[in-house]
Amino acid sequence: MSDLISRRLRYAREKSGLTQAQLSEKLGFKDRQTLAAIEAGQRKLSAEELLLAVDTLGVDLDFFTDSLRLVGEGTFSWRADRKISAGILDKFEQSAGCWIATCRQLGEDQGIRTTLLQKTLPLTARASFEEAMAAGDALAAEWQLGNRPARELESAIREKLGALILHVDAPKGISGAACRLPGLNTILINRNEPEGRRNYDLAHECFHLLSWDQMPPEHTEQAEADHRGKGKQKRIEQLADNFAAALLMPSPVLGPIWAARGDKEIHLWLNQTASDFLVTAKALRWRLANLGWLARADQLDIQEARLTANGRPDAEQRRPRLFDEDFVKRLHTAIETGGLSVRRCASILECTIEDLADLFRDYGFPVPFDL
Repeated sequence: MSDLISRRLRYAREKSGLTQAQLSEKLGFKDRQTLAAIEAGQRKLSAEELLLAVDTLGVDLDFFTDSLRLVGEGTFSWRADRKISAGILDKFEQSAGCWIATCRQLGEDQGIRTTLLQKTLPLTARASFEEAMAAGDALAAEWQLGNRPARELESAIREKLGALILHVDAPKGISGAACRLPGLNTILINRNEPEGRRNYDLAHECFHLLSWDQMPPEHTEQAEADHRGKGKQKRIEQLADNFAAALLMPSPVLGPIWAARGDKEIHLWLNQTASDFLVTAKALRWRLANLGWLARADQLDIQEARLTANGRPDAEQRRPRLFDEDFVKRLHTAIETGGLSVRRCASILECTIEDLADLFRDYGFPVPFDL
């Protein structure tokens, strides 16, 4: 607990723009070295000093003591509509941070091992789009994603990267996010989006987890993939798009299908093939164009209004279950063993106790409390 308080004290001080000397004076310390020792974990903060820090820094006590919150750690990159307000995004990020921190803490409590080793892509922001596509092709083969990678990608990310993937009910305009957190990198996907878009977002965020060190993404990027930024950040998102398209539609798999299309009407072929690959027809169109397989004249003939496929037809799509089986299992175990109260669990998930019971039933777990 003392290490947690030390880290968060330093974060709160820096966020407030205070130097160690300034905060030391406010806390009544004789010198800056006392605060430096506390922040370094070499000295504990007394109860009286902690309460004074709460008042001085304008935070609540849980800010320092609650391990089921992300404070000063975890970096998010959101795919969101440009019209989404900063307030809505910040509030949802706080909620997501609680879910991720809870999953991490419960994993530690339950002896679930994580790894700090992270696979990375051999790419930088100077890479060409062709190199990004080649990396997507290569990873699809290395991970043995098969002829329809979208079906296997989620389980591969969990297994190969040790990442948490949460399907969430995000506010309208938020497609998802990647969160860089040592020991528990996370991808959030809005489960209410069409299937093709969910799969593309998953592949796109996978790129960010694999390239975060060499190409840190912006906190917020446009979900429509019409990146209006400039310079390095725009380049990073374009590389992510090309990688994602190749990962979901590898050229060794797509090539024979394109060659065998015959004289089928192009819109019909794009919609049917996109449905088969569980991607959007728009994504398939640009994948063909970027490969150089779709002639410029053919591109001009394509009417986007007729590209209706978003994964499979709506009637065949199934919305993913809320959150993730591993996460829900950790919650279930924590309640069963007394490590987490039912009310605290419902509060973290921002749901009613009845909703919590339904969540456990959805995953086939017996409800571990009386209603």
